[in-house]
Amino acid sequence: MSERPPRKSAEERNEAVRQGLEPLGPGERPGSVTISALIAFALAVTNLALLATGFKVRGGSANPFGGILFGVLMLAAAGGMWKCKYWAVMGFQAILGLSVVICMLSLIRAATWQGFLIPTTFIVLGGWLFWKLIRAMARIQMSTRENHSTAE
Repeated sequence: MSERPPRKSAEERNEAVRQGLEPLGPGERPGSVTISALIAFALAVTNLALLATGFKVRGGSANPFGGILFGVLMLAAAGGMWKCKYWAVMGFQAILGLSVVICMLSLIRAATWQGFLIPTTFIVLGGWLFWKLIRAMARIQMSTRENHSTAE
């Protein structure tokens, strides 16, 4: 029988992946970060516009402070991601991950096909974007480290 080569440790596999990554070039922005920045900007503008027009939420009233806070947060995230800032991508990814989990939990109460289809679509698309942002964040972090090491 042929022997299998020894399994690599998790750190060895991680190092192999790191070696295959290229840092971002000057002015380069990964596609997933661009998509995320545009989504954050659209969410901010839509949220603030609905708040300004007095849109009423079914089942209650909207909290203006919460709406303004969310809009400002999304504008900050959009601007930061447009400039490829690690903190902005990380924050947006946290909100995206939380939204995917909430959609998963909403499937428990899905009573119609729309109640199933809408969260499922968001889970698939949000999960895909979340996954794509992981690699983009690694490339952004590599570029940041390179800039700091060349500045010293």
